[in-house]
Amino acid sequence: MLQPAEGCGRMAAMDRRAFLRASVFASGAALCGRTGFAESASSVSLRLTLDAKKLGNPIAADFAGLSYESAQLSEPEFFAPTNTELIGFVRRLGASGVLRIGGNTSEYCYWAPDMTPEESAAIQQENEANVIEQAVGPDKGHKPPPPKKITPEAVRNLRGFIDATGWKLIYGLNMGTESAETAAAEADFAMRTMGDRLIAFQLCNEPDLFSRNGLRKPDYNFAQFAQEWQHFYEVIRQKVPNAPFAGPDTAFNNEWLVPFARQFKSEVAFLSQHYYAEGPPENPSMTIERLLKPSAQLRAEFQGMAETKAESNLPFRLAETNSCYQGGKRGVSDTFASALWGADLMYQLAAAGGVGINFHGGGYGWYTPIAGTVANGFTARPIYYGMLLFAEAGPGHLIDARLDNQDAAPLLKAYGVINDGEMPRGTVKAVLFNKHDDRSIQLTIDCGEQATRARALRLAAARLDDTQDVTLGENPVGGSGTWNAAPEEELPVHEGLAQIELPPGSAALVTFHIDGYK
Repeated sequence: MLQPAEGCGRMAAMDRRAFLRASVFASGAALCGRTGFAESASSVSLRLTLDAKKLGNPIAADFAGLSYESAQLSEPEFFAPTNTELIGFVRRLGASGVLRIGGNTSEYCYWAPDMTPEESAAIQQENEANVIEQAVGPDKGHKPPPPKKITPEAVRNLRGFIDATGWKLIYGLNMGTESAETAAAEADFAMRTMGDRLIAFQLCNEPDLFSRNGLRKPDYNFAQFAQEWQHFYEVIRQKVPNAPFAGPDTAFNNEWLVPFARQFKSEVAFLSQHYYAEGPPENPSMTIERLLKPSAQLRAEFQGMAETKAESNLPFRLAETNSCYQGGKRGVSDTFASALWGADLMYQLAAAGGVGINFHGGGYGWYTPIAGTVANGFTARPIYYGMLLFAEAGPGHLIDARLDNQDAAPLLKAYGVINDGEMPRGTVKAVLFNKHDDRSIQLTIDCGEQATRARALRLAAARLDDTQDVTLGENPVGGSGTWNAAPEEELPVHEGLAQIELPPGSAALVTFHIDGYK
C-alpha cells in the first residue's frame, strides 16, 4: 500500500515542478510584453510561504490616516462638508481612518471664539484673493509661521467634513505660545462639537524641538516639558472632564517617549511620535535609493515603541510621518518610489505593533498624498497610490509570511494578510514590494493546498522617479478619488502554489481564494 502512495507523491511533486517552470515562462513573457521593464535587469527566484493559522498583529480599520497643519483651519471652507472633492479622496482610502490636525503651525494658531463679523469677512476676503493660501502646505520650520485664528465656524465645518468621510479626529492644541486656559476653552468647544469623533487632543507638536525653534530656552528639557504638559492637562480636564489625550508627539526622541509613557500612562489613550525617513531636502545624499533601503532610525523608533508598549501597555501611533522633513524633496518625495516606501512603512509599523499612521501633507507640498486647493481642485500624488494599495488589502490580521533566499533580493518585502471573518472559508492575501531597481523577482507563493485561485492587483509606474504615470490595477485615480481597477490578473494555481513576476520597482496585491481550513 505504501508504494503507490509514494509513487503518487513523486508524480505530484513532478507535476508541481513542471507547473512552476511553465508558469515562470508564461508570466515572465506576458509581463515583459505588458510592462516593458529593462531587459538588462537581472532576475532572481524566491519562495514565499503563507500560513494563515499563525496570526500576527491586527490591522484596525482606522489604521490609515492623514495629517494637516492646524493653520488650514483658518480657512473654514477647506475642511467642510461642501468640499466634496477632498471628501471623495479621503473616503477612497477607507471607510474609517484618522485625520490629524497639528504640525508646526499648531503652536501659532489661536482660538478666536469672539471674532466680529467684520474680522471674519476680512479673513474670507484675504483667502479669496490668494487661492494658494487656501491650502496650507507642510510648514518647513525655518521660521515662525504667520499667526492664524481658528473660529467656531471652522470647528463646526470640520465636524461636517469628518462626518462625510466617516473618519475620526486627532486635534492639536497650542501649548507653545498659548495659555492653558485658552487651550481649555478651545478644547471644550471642540469636544462638544466633535463628540465621539474626537479620539485625542495633542497638546503640542514636537516639543523636543522647542529649544531649537525659539519656543523655549536652549536648556529646555523633558522635566520642564512634563511639568507644562501636566499643567495643561489638569486645566483642560477641569473644564472638559472626559477629554481624551495622546502624546508626547515628539519629532523622534525615545529619551522623551519612554519617560513620558512612564509618567502619563494613565492620562493618555495612546502614545504618538513622528518619523521622517530623510532630511534635510537640500542634502544631496537624500535620494530615492536611500529612501528605499532599511532605516536604522526606524528600527530605533520601533525599539522605543516596543519598550513603552511592554512597560505601559499603551498603543502607539505614528501621528506624523513622510519621506523627507521640511516639506519633502522634489524628485524623491513626489515620485513613484514614495508609493512603495509609504505602503511598506504601513506594514512595517503594523508588524512592529503600531496601531496607526498619519501621512503629513497639504497644499502642494512635495510629499502630500492629496495635492490642491478648493478652487483649483485636487489630485492624487504617488504616495496616495501606496495608501490605496493598503486600503485594498483591507484590515484584519497579519499572518506568518516567510521568504526563503531573502539575501538574493534584500529589498523585496512580503506580508500576509487575512481579513477578519474570512476564515475558515474565504481569502488570504499577499502584499509584495519589489523595491529593487535592477532586478525582477520570480516569486513562488505557497498558500497551502486549499488555495484554488489567485488574482493579482499591481501597483506600477514606468520608473521609480516617475511623478505622473502611476497606476493601481492598470488605472489612475481620478477626480474626487474615483478609481476602478481593470479586471485583475489571474494567476494559475496548482496544489496551493502560484507564480508571479514582480518587475523592478513595483508592488502587487495577490488574493488567494481558499476552500477552507480544518
